[in-house]
Amino acid sequence: MPQRVFEEIVLPHLDAAFNYARWLTRNDADAEDVVQDACMRAMRFFSSLRDADARPWFFAIVRNTWYSRLGRRSTATEAATVDTARDEPADNALDPEAQLLQQHTVAAVRAALDRLPGDFREVIVLRELEGLSYKEIAAVVRVPIGTVMSRLARARERLLALLKTAQMESLP
Repeated sequence: MPQRVFEEIVLPHLDAAFNYARWLTRNDADAEDVVQDACMRAMRFFSSLRDADARPWFFAIVRNTWYSRLGRRSTATEAATVDTARDEPADNALDPEAQLLQQHTVAAVRAALDRLPGDFREVIVLRELEGLSYKEIAAVVRVPIGTVMSRLARARERLLALLKTAQMESLP
């Protein structure tokens, strides 16, 4: 397999894979390591790619890499919170009050997502943040589409409940 073909097909998904890995690992350094290992695996198994869209295939490799690393850690703990400030470009079109409200909303959603169980957080991230289809999510997570739909529905319900609770707690 020519290096150029791999770079053209897989590497455009590197940022999205890092974002996904960061949600899985909850740590920038671990996410970088997972994505690096996943790239090595993807390069080694590039011939197994059967679909024109490498994104779900690469996400599955990222996921498997993380879980294989996690399995090797007998005392694994979910690490520190994610440094998300660098991912949020400044929106100069908003006035300062609107920017503050937007930042508060983003922080509240991220905190609520972080409180979801891993299997719920994973499907929400893949669907709502990464834009994968149910079929693609099912392939990445290795569950039937019905399970993806069920997890998404329950994850959305829990996320909404967490956001409502956070909103009520923040009222004076």
